[in-house]
Amino acid sequence: MALRPYPTITVNEKAARALRAGHPWVYGAETTGPEQPCQDGDLVDVLSKKGRWLGTGLINDHSKIRVRILSRNTNDRFDDAFWRRRVQHALDYRKTVMGQDFSCCRLIFGEADHFPGLTVDLFENILVTEVLSLGMEQRREQIYRHLVDLLAGYGVTVAAIYERSESPLRAKEGMETVTGFYPLPGLAADLDGHVTIRENGVLYDVDYIHGQKTGFFLDQKYNRKAAARLAQGRRVLDCFTHTGAFALNCAMAGAQAVTAVDISQEALTQAQRNAALNGLPLETRQADVFQLLTDLAQKGGHPYDYIILDPPAFTKSSSTVKNAYRGYKQINYRAMKLLPRGGYLATCSCSHFMTAGLFLQMLREAAADAGVRLRQIEERRQAPDHPILWGVPETEYLKFLLFQVA
Repeated sequence: MALRPYPTITVNEKAARALRAGHPWVYGAETTGPEQPCQDGDLVDVLSKKGRWLGTGLINDHSKIRVRILSRNTNDRFDDAFWRRRVQHALDYRKTVMGQDFSCCRLIFGEADHFPGLTVDLFENILVTEVLSLGMEQRREQIYRHLVDLLAGYGVTVAAIYERSESPLRAKEGMETVTGFYPLPGLAADLDGHVTIRENGVLYDVDYIHGQKTGFFLDQKYNRKAAARLAQGRRVLDCFTHTGAFALNCAMAGAQAVTAVDISQEALTQAQRNAALNGLPLETRQADVFQLLTDLAQKGGHPYDYIILDPPAFTKSSSTVKNAYRGYKQINYRAMKLLPRGGYLATCSCSHFMTAGLFLQMLREAAADAGVRLRQIEERRQAPDHPILWGVPETEYLKFLLFQVA
């Protein structure tokens, strides 16, 4: 291997196999070195025990993930041109796969775009970001500058960048939480935190300061469109509605009636605001979905012939998957029991740890216990602005299925 300017660390065979298969993370327990001086956030070369170069990444001894691979190309030099080129690739990909929907989409999806630990969402002229790795934290201004500059070539004049780096994962990287407008010259730092977007023809008021995550869940964009195709003339119950996105897509598609349920009154208030923005009728109901589905079933009858289940992630670690499995099974079982024969079910999981195989197994068991048969209409994943990078299972997280209860 030609001499390179970066300190080197050596990994064991288990880590080397994972890297060769495409995974970008190296755990501390799998490494030795470096012998050269090295600071957290620096670039390091990763070698196998036989001295084979496996990639260059960003090191952080505060993190369980000691190295996050940036590149497997020996010709890369990590200068300003490198970061500009990488931003350009991410934007070109979005413009290609999103087309008319480019104005509201995820521009950078962490490891899937080779920006480990960085998320950037575009809402019209607002960028909302989350940084979960020290290496990206140290380089974020450089990346932000390129985003603002290159987006202008797509007709997007960025008004502000708002950071939502609030995850507890930052503590594991040795970083504090950060929220607020990023002080890039020429950008605003005192906006009210609201922007109006249009998705699938539906208008939404996005609260990017106080809303969940970055303010709006863009990954379900085309799943909402698929769900709406079944809604015309139906009585729809949208469970875990958040700010009403599935419900409003169904109302726009001509549903007979739509009831949106969430445990958060604040979310329901935002859903009503979005309904008014579109001039659409929407009934909202504050309730615990588990209890509501049980109460409705006990009353008898079939008040809804289309139920949508879009719950938050029931598990964020492998240690709680069994509990999450039971939770998913309960709500799907109850929805299947509540629906009439010939009714429709849309059901989702946004947890990476609840794999597609586990989710399908759960649905089979729920259907058997409910005494129904499922006719599958469609199986989908997240929108393509959240690409699934093969070899990196963490990038595949959203499962969405449409069924008829046959």
